[in-house]
Parts: sequence; C-alpha cells; structure tokens
Amino acid sequence: MSGIILKNVNYMYPGGTLAADNLSIRIKSGENIAVIGKNGAGKSTLAKMLNGLLKPREGDVLIGDMNTRDYTTAQISKLAGYVFQNPDEQIFHAAVEKEVAFGPKRMKLKKEEIKRRTEEALKLTHLLEYREENPYNLPLSQRKFVTIAAVLAMEPDIYIFDEPTAGQDMAGNQKLAKILRHLHRKGKTVITITHDMEFVAENCEKIIVMANNKIIRTGSPEEIFWDMEVMKEANLKQPSVSRICRQLGFTGPIRTSDAAKMILKHWQNLQENSKFTISP
Repeated sequence: MSGIILKNVNYMYPGGTLAADNLSIRIKSGENIAVIGKNGAGKSTLAKMLNGLLKPREGDVLIGDMNTRDYTTAQISKLAGYVFQNPDEQIFHAAVEKEVAFGPKRMKLKKEEIKRRTEEALKLTHLLEYREENPYNLPLSQRKFVTIAAVLAMEPDIYIFDEPTAGQDMAGNQKLAKILRHLHRKGKTVITITHDMEFVAENCEKIIVMANNKIIRTGSPEEIFWDMEVMKEANLKQPSVSRICRQLGFTGPIRTSDAAKMILKHWQNLQENSKFTISP
C-alpha cells in the first residue's frame, strides 16, 4: 500500500492565481482522512495534485515511490483513483456497466478479473439493477456512485473523493460511509474532500484543515472540531451536535452517540446529587 508526501508544494493557475501555498504533509498508508475548508481554500487543487491532474509549480508530490512530475495522470491513476466533484466530467459511456468496466479493460486485465471487479463495484455501490442504464438517465446522486464504482473497479491503493456528499440524501451518505469503511478495512488510503462536517465527524479518523490555500492544522476530529481558533480561521462551523453541546456547556462531543452519553451521565449525576440535597 502507498502513502503520500507533499514537500513545500506551490501551485499557481494561469493568470497568476495562487491555489496552493507551501503545502507540506505526510499521509500514511491506510489512513482515512478528510480535507475541509471553505470554497477557495485550495482543497480541490490539493486533491487534483494527488492524482497528477495538476503538477506543482514548486515542490514535490510523492505517491508511494512516484514523483508526480515524472508520470502521466493515467499512470498515477492506477495508484491513486480520483472521483470528480461533478460526475458529468468523468462519465463518457452510454451504459453504467461499460463505464465501470472501462478502467479494468484499459489495465488489460483478464476477462474474468474485469468481470469480478465490475460486479463487485456495482454491488458495493448498489448499482446492479442499473447496469444497462445510461448514466445520464440517473439522478445526480446516482451518477456520483457510477463514478465511484468506476474507480472502485480499478482497485487503486489510494482513493480521493472530491465532495462526494454534495447532492446526497441521508441514504446516499449512509451508502457512502459504508464504502469508506469497506476501503478502510482493506487497508486503502482514503481522502475525502467535503463541506459536510457531520459526515467527517462520523466517518473520518484524521482531518486536514485548509484556509487561504494553506494547511493550517491537522489532527483528529475531536481535536479539530473543538479548536475554536482554527474553526474561526477556516471560517467553518462545528458539527451541529458539537454546537448544541457547546450551548449546553459541554465540551468534547462531535458525534450524536457521544453527546447522548455525556448528557445522560450529566442528568444521572444531577439525580444522584439531588438525593442528598432533598430534606427528609
């Protein structure tokens, strides 16, 4: 399995717009990471550099033992699969099954292996019943899973999801969470770019925070979501559970289950204390 190293990376779009400012980070193999920040913070630029879609102006991006400067996007995609924010930029086949099987076919795998990978990806994304459907007949939320299935079928070491929760309902987010857990159990490196703080709190083990095209902090969800200075600098809101707990005077919870346990324990302590304060 492969890790990722960024060393003093800068990227500037044509016209002089700086989109990545001296980024340095190490992502270990098998980590499940979220990259968060407001629009324009540099998240998608970072994601595209991890797949070789963009090459740094300065510094180095190392994917395993590959420096992205020295390889094509097609070569890098075998190691680091990228799921676009907009699926319509990625889909070009007239049937879901053909779209999903395209990557393995380009890898020149045996027919049996192509079939196995395609079936597994369709099953994991709940797309088996749509295999003959034109992807553009499906709603946006389903088209996103078509592109996810296409990357799953290639079985790279690294998965990069750019805003996968956008346009998804609760069922879609649950399906996405199941896919992330599946990949994590297999030891894959998973990087999720998202604005959905609730999804991050429930499903990611580490966070990279970006603001003004820089990485301003990394840490666990518990560390990041209760660092109010960092949240303010990144112009982000805590998960709703954390905001409610903060209003109640509690510090720490980021998940509903943790908040419920803390509130219940607090209530039980109040009940216990009241026994000793009520006069006989």
